Amino acid sequence: MHITQLNRECLLHLFSFLDKNSRKNLAKTCHKLLEVFQDPFLWSLLKFHSPVELKKDNFLLGPALKHLSICWYSERVKVCNIEDWMKNSFQKDFCKRHENTVSDFLLDVCNRCPNLLSLTLSGCGHVTDDCILQLLKNCPNLKSLKLENCVQITDHTLEAVTLHGASLRTLHVDFCRNVTQAGLERVREKCPSVMLRAERSANMIPDSKPGKKLMLEKASRKLVQL
Repeated sequence: MHITQLNRECLLHLFSFLDKNSRKNLAKTCHKLLEVFQDPFLWSLLKFHSPVELKKDNFLLGPALKHLSICWYSERVKVCNIEDWMKNSFQKDFCKRHENTVSDFLLDVCNRCPNLLSLTLSGCGHVTDDCILQLLKNCPNLKSLKLENCVQITDHTLEAVTLHGASLRTLHVDFCRNVTQAGLERVREKCPSVMLRAERSANMIPDSKPGKKLMLEKASRKLVQL
């Protein structure tokens, strides 16, 4: 029995076990399998693990998307979370090449995925408050927002949560060094039903703190002396 003789339900079930690349490759073999690849049923969950994956034409964005995760853990991607004055020329060039990759992708999600229920971003050093604001406005059903080590996220995102996160039930801002204790308390006060977690965020040295560069340079010299 040839695979194309299976009914649509069986083919969808088969596709559900494949990763994005395998689905795309299988869809290239015939028109019937391409139609299955394009079925929204397959694209309610998307996970990405590198900047390159966001630019591949091996997935679909649409109203069916409910859960989105973009988690980068490689050493190269961590460079984007280092302050600019600490980066060498190679690191700056690397960051520049994909500076808007995640933000542009999320704006596309805003326009095409109004039914999003959960968003997880980890290590996305270029994502801004404005990007999260647009998501909260355009995805009114968002129930879970988890941000980890997203260094450009500030209290403006927390304020946006209080204004536009009516459906939100879970908010994580772990290791986001530019989030303050005052901002966290504001969320707790205005959104008591939201389960808030901010591991280490308010205890880290923010980028805007006066003399931070000097403090870190002194600490570095001290370690060298030891």
